[in-house]
Amino acid sequence: MFAENEVSVAALDAMAEPFARWLAPRLADGRYFGLMVEEAGVVAGGIGLILLDFPPHFLHPESGQRGYILNVYVEPSHRGQGLAKELVRRGEEQFRQRGVVFEVLHASQMGRPVYESLGWMAMPEMGRAL
Repeated sequence: MFAENEVSVAALDAMAEPFARWLAPRLADGRYFGLMVEEAGVVAGGIGLILLDFPPHFLHPESGQRGYILNVYVEPSHRGQGLAKELVRRGEEQFRQRGVVFEVLHASQMGRPVYESLGWMAMPEMGRAL
């Protein structure tokens, strides 16, 4: 997924071990979870989901939690079949079951049309490295 979005092998290598350290406790306590979709017994795609602690906000005034979708990926040979939409819908259901009422993500250029077709809105987030 990252390589298809022009992230260098060196950058991926540099994040692999820190990501594994970050991921382990979140998998253990359930804050990070994911789903896969299979076609003919082969994993065709997947989605990562995180429960984020977030203050109540005008978009979710009663909830101090946001769902965050990341690492949505469908194998090239399985694209164009609606699998990314299926993964997002299944992820949203997982969030609902956990009481999440608002979700966010950062979309790649390839993913943006998928999310827009599902009713996602653009938000004014900005960022920079410190």
